[in-house]
Amino acid sequence: MAEREPASPRRPGDVAGERDRFNSPTHAAARFVVQRGLLKPLIWSLTRVTVIGREKLKDVAGGFVVVANHSSHLDAPLIVGSLPRRLARYLATGAAADYFFAVWWRRGLTALFFNAFPVKRMESKAKSISARSLLSRGIPILIFPEGTRSKDGEVGAFKPGAAALAASCDVPTIPMALIGAHVAHPRGANWPRRGRYPVGVVFGEPLRPIAGETPGHFAERTKQEILRLRELHSETILGQSPRSRGALQ
Repeated sequence: MAEREPASPRRPGDVAGERDRFNSPTHAAARFVVQRGLLKPLIWSLTRVTVIGREKLKDVAGGFVVVANHSSHLDAPLIVGSLPRRLARYLATGAAADYFFAVWWRRGLTALFFNAFPVKRMESKAKSISARSLLSRGIPILIFPEGTRSKDGEVGAFKPGAAALAASCDVPTIPMALIGAHVAHPRGANWPRRGRYPVGVVFGEPLRPIAGETPGHFAERTKQEILRLRELHSETILGQSPRSRGALQ
């Protein structure tokens, strides 16, 4: 049975009364069509997706920060397709301003598919949009704290920006471990590899900073939780022990 667009009793931004593409019901309906009617069926047909831990999100509402490891162009579609629809409806994805917002057609597609906002890795002409302002309006955001895709699938250092945002806006961080995506669609490849490689999306318990914890320490604790989830579930998802992952790289 086809997934139906759920009713939303209160949209993000209702309190402030601000309306734009980030919380527009019309834009959300268009994203529902492309995300759940086109993108998710495509990705799920090209890979074998396992989703673990969605029940941990049952009490999550309003603004939050999704944090995940990043190694493939499959990552954002996997996250958006795996989140419960009520949480994915207005999710805004941080995308590199110097790449995704550099030309009009790429900017338009990322906005349509992922409700994207620009994250500046270097000097860029993209219009600045504050992630803090989105969170303050109840709009959840997705950020990859590594800043770029891993070349070998290993998790790099987490920049503290996402942790600082979550702490300053008093919203939870949802750690997510992405497993196998770098094998299914390696960096530099134009399309996922043939053969429906297994990939996994694992949700962790929502995290909040501990009293006195710095953004750097919170970011590192979030990274360690993602590594723990990846280690715990890799064998189940990939059908192999974590130590043998390199054979597929």
